Amino acid sequence: QVQLVESGGGLVQAGGSLRLSCVASGNIFSIDIMGWYRQVPGKQRELVAAITSGGGTNYSDSVKGRCTISRDNAKNTVYLQMNSLKPEDTAVYHCNVAGRFDDGARRRFSSWGQGTQVTVSS
Repeated sequence: QVQLVESGGGLVQAGGSLRLSCVASGNIFSIDIMGWYRQVPGKQRELVAAITSGGGTNYSDSVKGRCTISRDNAKNTVYLQMNSLKPEDTAVYHCNVAGRFDDGARRRFSSWGQGTQVTVSS
């Protein structure tokens, strides 16, 4: 099993900043892609940003230039620095981690965190 613990969400005024963190623990051999998604009620979960084990990044157009994703491989942790926040960034932000279990077969896994609420007031 792989557990993800997210933190860093909260209430912030428009124009403010937040830094989200997600720590992965458990039976992990390796982690490939780490990402942040967000979801608002009635809408599909959407990708915010993702980062590969080699440091390659991908951002949604809606956050490009305002957010930075990074990771600490030694700590199995991914961060999302969000700046210039807008009310439309309000959502539950979920961490997703994909990698391989530390078992004989090195089976693949993809795990989701419970989510952390980000609320941006106007």
